[in-house]
Amino acid sequence: MKREDSRRGGERLSTAGADLRVRSAVEIRALLRRMVEGDIPVVLSGETLPAYSTSLWAEDGDRQVLAFAVDPKADALPRLMDASDLTATAYLDSVKIQFDVDELVLVHGRNGSVLNAAYPRELFRFQRRSSFRVQPLGRARARASVAHPDLAGGSIDLRILDLSYTGVALMMAEPTAFMRRGLQLPNVMLELDAGTRLNVGLRVSHVSQIETSGALCLRIGCELVDLDLATQRDLQRYIDQTQRRARLLTL
Repeated sequence: MKREDSRRGGERLSTAGADLRVRSAVEIRALLRRMVEGDIPVVLSGETLPAYSTSLWAEDGDRQVLAFAVDPKADALPRLMDASDLTATAYLDSVKIQFDVDELVLVHGRNGSVLNAAYPRELFRFQRRSSFRVQPLGRARARASVAHPDLAGGSIDLRILDLSYTGVALMMAEPTAFMRRGLQLPNVMLELDAGTRLNVGLRVSHVSQIETSGALCLRIGCELVDLDLATQRDLQRYIDQTQRRARLLTL
């Protein structure tokens, strides 16, 4: 996995001397099984490819085969199949797992389609950088104005549950099918308080159903993307101020 050494050489686990490479067959299989059993989001990407969000549907250590869930009609599929530098990335708790994806074969079955790939001989793991998350304070609820062509009227306001320097959690009162992993949402307006409005891009990384006040809602975890320097500074200022205010309220 030579390209990982060149692209990620600066990343280190927080524990000094920890080995980034995982080459034990037993440990590799245990990590892959956790991805399958937990339906963990996996992003397939390459240096010149857009990221494709999927999940590991099955792993077969005996046959040395992995199977990724896939939509056979996805526009990105032909480029994924032809890619020579494909990498899979997933998060297990606070650790990022990454490995090469080779020998892709599209397989159609009765219950759907999968992308078969060669079983990895090694994985790389990195400590995920921690980001302090805050919940918006005040009577006025912080909200995100999201535009999407599938929405009546073109946009919808979602409640902001919490946010950090790298991501935001949103709540949608009426579950809809268009909110899915990997969805790109450009030009989202985050209205955090009377003086803080941020225009950001979001990438949906997780969608789950939650129950509140007896009704089912969607909790949508998103990664913040394409933030300019001014927006990053405004976000940091808001998080720092909210953290200080929260501490004062507990005194």
